[in-house]
Amino acid sequence: MKNIPFVDLKAGYYPLKDEILEAISDVLESMQLYIGPNVTALEDEFAAYIGTKYAVGVGSGTEALLIALAACGIKKGDEVITTPHTFFATAEAIYHAGATPVFVDIDPDTYNINPRLIKEKITNNTRAIIPVHMYGQTADMMPIVEIAKAHNLHIVEDACQAHGAQYDGKNCGQFGAAGCFSFYYTKNLGAYGEGGIITTNDVFLADTARKLRNHGHSSKFEHSLMGHNSRLDELQAAILRIRLRHLDEYNNLRRKIAKMYDEMLSGLPLRLPAEKLGNKHVYHLYVIRCKERDELIKHLTQCGISSGIHYKNPVHLQEACKPYGYKAGDLPVTEAICGEILSLPMYPELAKSDIAYVCECIREFYKM
Repeated sequence: MKNIPFVDLKAGYYPLKDEILEAISDVLESMQLYIGPNVTALEDEFAAYIGTKYAVGVGSGTEALLIALAACGIKKGDEVITTPHTFFATAEAIYHAGATPVFVDIDPDTYNINPRLIKEKITNNTRAIIPVHMYGQTADMMPIVEIAKAHNLHIVEDACQAHGAQYDGKNCGQFGAAGCFSFYYTKNLGAYGEGGIITTNDVFLADTARKLRNHGHSSKFEHSLMGHNSRLDELQAAILRIRLRHLDEYNNLRRKIAKMYDEMLSGLPLRLPAEKLGNKHVYHLYVIRCKERDELIKHLTQCGISSGIHYKNPVHLQEACKPYGYKAGDLPVTEAICGEILSLPMYPELAKSDIAYVCECIREFYKM
């Protein structure tokens, strides 16, 4: 029996080990540990990669969302439309900005927010839309952009799972007022700890975000805003600069692995990931749907295969969201898929033989 992890971080570290250790040593020798030359360089390099004028490094993807919302002027009494199928941080950021999250059901094929359902949720208090690019595939941005323009709404992209994902040939993170990325260590572009970044073409938003991330500093002894402690540190920025140079390579490997899964799992009573025409899916996660999800997890575990569920409980039905008044049945597509989704092992270094073993074990399950 094999032992296949869900993610193997060491497999991604060892090929870059010498370069990373040298970069860490350089930072420690300088002892300039935050908002230094590596953070500044990473901001320039990441903005160039995404295709925006500016990028602002922050402490996490969650803080990227919060600071972007605040920089857009979102405040108490405002409403922000988003998806219930996301990590809880999306709703958390809206709450901490003082606003109310308004949830819209998802597309049954991509699991992203369904643009056709957004208009009916817009009220006089709506100020922004947060589309989440789930699992590594962008939301359907063109209709979302059109809705936002028609109703004078900000778009803040939650791209925390979608570094390098494309819509109509353009990287996500450039379609709205701001794009927000996480550098959590398991992401396609992960630090060795926490980190995040905001992308934007708006100079005022970028300047405001820089102030907000650092206690509202406008100069060394002056604070023009009530801000946060959300600085991306130099050690993480130095590591991320190295890993950014390999991001397209890693994403291409993920796409190849996804294609192998597609081919080896074809014909089974499963729903495989759907890449929409015009999209470039970067497969942060490879998510299948099956009616017998929990039984399949047990079988895979017995075979030595780790798997995951992203995410088991919809955000709108979480205990913390009770004040918003949602109940079971309100968002039926989200609620249905949460009982069926299963994430299979996915990381760039995953061997073809291990992919074959995972698929062989799944085929065995359906013969039982």
